[in-house]
Amino acid sequence: MISSIVHSSTGVSLLGAGAIKQADVDEALTIAPCLVAADGGGDRALAMGLTPKAVIGDLDSLSDAARASLGPRVHQVTEQDSTDFAKSLQRIEAPFILALGFTGMRLDHTLAAMTDLIRTPHRVVMLAEEEVIFRCPPSLSLDLAEGTRVSLFPFGEVKARSEGLHWPLDGIGFTPAERVGTSNRATGSVRIVMDGPALMMLPREEFAAALAGLGIG
Repeated sequence: MISSIVHSSTGVSLLGAGAIKQADVDEALTIAPCLVAADGGGDRALAMGLTPKAVIGDLDSLSDAARASLGPRVHQVTEQDSTDFAKSLQRIEAPFILALGFTGMRLDHTLAAMTDLIRTPHRVVMLAEEEVIFRCPPSLSLDLAEGTRVSLFPFGEVKARSEGLHWPLDGIGFTPAERVGTSNRATGSVRIVMDGPALMMLPREEFAAALAGLGIG
């Protein structure tokens, strides 16, 4: 049994050590004001003039200066069977999580973060440099403008039905090894019914639409 380190009645903004835009962090904190960092994300937070409520990870990338500055806010998790992103997700209790800084550096780290998005029971929305990424729930409605790019990445066998997509998903079997759903596009408002594990990727400017579709905010 893993004990929670962070208990929040509001959403949590979780910072990693990858690519982060100040404007994205500022926007995230207006929606999810509890700030938590995963390992080296603690240095990113301090560099932005922010003090996280907690830093969680194996601490192989958090600087000595950040450790000294943050003191008891730092929580070391020594096991090596999970990423710092997963370690943090497992120890946060919150209505939802906005994740920033988990893409844009090493590709293996980015791919591992995508896997963590599929595995976690949390509602997590990840802000990447150009995309909004989240695990597609069994039923999803999105208010999108015509022509908006909609990409679906299966993490197993996936069946789906859709309304409002240029290429409907009905009757198609998606698997990571055989068929994925990149670069579809909306013809207007979109509704998807999903059976199986998959990530949805939308353009960054559809952040608000993604939050609304997931019932966040």
